[in-house]
Amino acid sequence: MIFEDLPTTPTSEELIDKAFSRASRSGRAKSGFQAQQSMLQTAANILSDNLENVVTAWPDFEDIDPFYYELADAMVDASESHSDAAGDADAPSGVDELRKSLSEVTWASRKTDELREEYQGRMRGDVDTARKVRKQAFARLADVVEEVEDDLLRLNEAREQLRKLPDIDPDAPTIVVAGYPNVGKSSFVNEVTNARGETASYPFTTRGIGVGHFDRDHIRYQIVDTPGLLDRPPEDRNDIESQAVSALEHLADCVLFLVDASLDCGYPLDVQLELRNAVEAQFEDVPVLTVCNKADRSRDVDADYYMSVADGENVEGVLDAAVEEIGYELELPFDE
Repeated sequence: MIFEDLPTTPTSEELIDKAFSRASRSGRAKSGFQAQQSMLQTAANILSDNLENVVTAWPDFEDIDPFYYELADAMVDASESHSDAAGDADAPSGVDELRKSLSEVTWASRKTDELREEYQGRMRGDVDTARKVRKQAFARLADVVEEVEDDLLRLNEAREQLRKLPDIDPDAPTIVVAGYPNVGKSSFVNEVTNARGETASYPFTTRGIGVGHFDRDHIRYQIVDTPGLLDRPPEDRNDIESQAVSALEHLADCVLFLVDASLDCGYPLDVQLELRNAVEAQFEDVPVLTVCNKADRSRDVDADYYMSVADGENVEGVLDAAVEEIGYELELPFDE
């Protein structure tokens, strides 16, 4: 997963302490004028390199898959400076905030390089003058790093959030399972995959998102259970949940919408079908199959397929139908 290996972002205090302590050691290894030059060069180089490393560790958001882009946008909290703008259409998005912080850290990296050149050029004359110039440079370097303190904190907070995303392959053929709670979604996913224990928690859902896998004709499929997202009407979702559903639009190749005609789930059939219609409208470019689960209890609904996970009735048939709808074909190397 693209955000899994993001390194911890150091704080401004940690960067300054690291740079100045290394500079002090380099200064002790030399004497006089050269010691002051070495200290300045060491401190500036460490700050510039470490700040640049913070930026280069992040992926280019223009190049990442739209699924992960939208999840990142949904998960990353806007900065406190824009908290008053919540609900403002012009307020920066999560990814915009990240880009801004990365840009600021890039500026700081370049600025420390500029300060190194500027103050090395001022080091003329005796050792006392050189020491005075070096101290002035250290103060300026510290000011630059402290200026991006909030940006470093924001990047590290974003890293902690994004590392919680599930490891999903956006390029793999994917089935998304939807429907009201207690209609049998998780039971179905567990029955057809090795999904038990393979749940990954989204910070914006009350339960973990189930991600399972199964193989057909040497092709590995993903199947996603979506508690907290596609189990209630769109108007009941908060903004972050709605954006997460939008991310699933980029992921899904087929949607299985499960209904319970027996009404044991606790939701009237017309309410279930209203949610089905809303899912069809949102996933307009994706086939949505209506599947009546618990068919051993009731089939009193017009559905594309009927099954009973509890009895094992037509479970494989429903899976076969989803695979056929997807129509995924392996890309084989060209054989001359």
